[in-house]
Amino acid sequence: MSKQPPEEVEKEFFDALMNADVENLVRILAGDFALIDVMSGSEISGREFVEVVRLAQLRFDRIDRAEFKVRIYGITAVITGRTEMSGWYEGQEFSSSSRYTHILVQQGETWRMVSAQGTQIIA
Repeated sequence: MSKQPPEEVEKEFFDALMNADVENLVRILAGDFALIDVMSGSEISGREFVEVVRLAQLRFDRIDRAEFKVRIYGITAVITGRTEMSGWYEGQEFSSSSRYTHILVQQGETWRMVSAQGTQIIA
């Protein structure tokens, strides 16, 4: 069993984004990680996502995990929640309220994120 609960790994994911910590981002994301972008709905590979963070094309000023719920099914964890985010993407300022789904899989002693999808809250 993993020594660290999946919600702690998810917090590390958000911290890595806030700090542009590419090394930790690579450690957290599974090799076949896929992101469905909250703003455009496009699918982005983990490699592309890490590169955008590394090049500072995507920078976060704030990521507040307002709520989350964890469900575990064997070696798979599904985390749903809500975030408030702001930052910069390719020089354009953005702000977003979203609901998200993160899927993590237990690999050895840790959890790795395999998928992330965000849906913008329009209200």
